[in-house]
Amino acid sequence: MPSLAPTGYKYYACCGKVLCSGCCYAPVYDNQGNEVDNEKCPFCRTPTPDTDEETIERERKRLDAGDAVAIYNQGCEYDNGINGYPQDYTKALELWHRAGELGFAKAHCNIGYAYNNGHGVEVDEKKAKHSYELAAMGGDVLARYNLGVDEARTGNYDRALKHLMIAARDGFAPSLKVIQTMYFKGHATKDDYTKALRSYQTYLGEIKSKQRDEAAAADEDYRYYESGV
Repeated sequence: MPSLAPTGYKYYACCGKVLCSGCCYAPVYDNQGNEVDNEKCPFCRTPTPDTDEETIERERKRLDAGDAVAIYNQGCEYDNGINGYPQDYTKALELWHRAGELGFAKAHCNIGYAYNNGHGVEVDEKKAKHSYELAAMGGDVLARYNLGVDEARTGNYDRALKHLMIAARDGFAPSLKVIQTMYFKGHATKDDYTKALRSYQTYLGEIKSKQRDEAAAADEDYRYYESGV
């Protein structure tokens, strides 16, 4: 089922910023170098809301401002029937379409998931693939991975490998496992798997930081890498 936010990042409804786990978890210092209360938005320094009602009110303000992430999140809330919203798949799709039109690629991925799995709609593989393609072109790695898996399932291994290599290069670890399986079955080479693994490791090296590692160790929601790879 589609989720509200990707692991390793956090959306702040106070200012509409999406910040990495390292910035969210890192201590904050004043001008004299003293550590101060970090229960505030790392970007705009607005205090963390004390109640769910305050959080929802901030989200509504972001919705009124046309914030694509807020619109996407509300779609997920309708999809799951949480945070006071009734479960309504039609409303969720409507909001995801709106968020996608505003440039939030993950919304297209959720639409693709819905059509691919009959989640609140009739299964439509053409619509699913089109939505996944829109999401992948916007940089969504899960959509890229899904395209690769679908191509492999239908025997288009060359196309599958291209999608999966891109997803691995952009840090999506499950792609490595699929490429490895393709190699074992003779649909990819050892060199293909080695290149995918190296590109994934390069990605991790580029985004790795002490702050992100500390955040990942402290809270599973802050983990920015796939374990067991």
